Amino acid sequence: MTEISVIASTIENFIRERFKVDPADSEFDSDVHLFDYGYVDSFGAVELTEFVESSFAITISNSDLVLHPMNTVNQIADFVAKRQNGAC
Repeated sequence: MTEISVIASTIENFIRERFKVDPADSEFDSDVHLFDYGYVDSFGAVELTEFVESSFAITISNSDLVLHPMNTVNQIADFVAKRQNGAC
């Protein structure tokens, strides 16, 4: 597994458990828009941000949320990997 896929898997598992995504839900995958499809709401976004920051030892600023798309598991994982590597 690549670094990004490990990060994505960790994030996806958190979302599935915390937001009670049905394992049989065929629409949920790493590329689904978490907010448009209702998997995560505004309160959940705060929880998800806190989880990502604490799990991967990074900080996500308000400007990061504007500058970097973080609407899918894969987008979040990509951002995390780049932040950890100093690329953003």
